[in-house]
Amino acid sequence: MKIYQFKTSQFLPITIEKAWEFFSNPNNLPKITPPWLNFKVTSQPQNKMYAGMIITYLVRPMLNIPTTWVTEITHVNAPHYFVDEQRFGPYKFWHHQHIFREANNGIEMEDIVSYAVPFGLAGWLLNKILIEKKIIEIFSFRSKALEKIF
Repeated sequence: MKIYQFKTSQFLPITIEKAWEFFSNPNNLPKITPPWLNFKVTSQPQNKMYAGMIITYLVRPMLNIPTTWVTEITHVNAPHYFVDEQRFGPYKFWHHQHIFREANNGIEMEDIVSYAVPFGLAGWLLNKILIEKKIIEIFSFRSKALEKIF
C-alpha cells in the first residue's frame, strides 16, 4: 500500500483558544469546504471533542455520487492538536493531524494528511491525475475561507 502525504500550514491572527473552538467543532467544516463536495455533517453535534468521537459526513467527491465518510477522533490534546482517521469512506487509509501552535499575534495551524487510495495501480494513476489535485484544491479553498472568516 502506497501512503501519500500532504502538508500545509497557515497563520491565523487569532488565539489558540479561538482556533480550538472553531476547528474542534465539526459543524464548522461545511464553512471551509468547497461547495462542489456538497459536504454535510450527518452525525449529532457534540459539545466537546474527545478521543473516540465518531463523526459521519455525506460527501460527493466524484461525479456527484454521494459517499458516506465516517471518521474517528483518535487523539486530542486541547488546544494543541487532534487527529481524525477515516473508518469508512472514499480512501483506503486517511490520517489527518490538526496542529495549532502559538505564534506572534496569532497561531500557526499545520495540517498533515497521510492517505492511501484503493484500486491498486488504477488508484495510483487516479491519485496522480485527480485525487492529489483535489486535495490541494480543498485545502486551498479552506485557506481562503479561513482568511475571510478570521
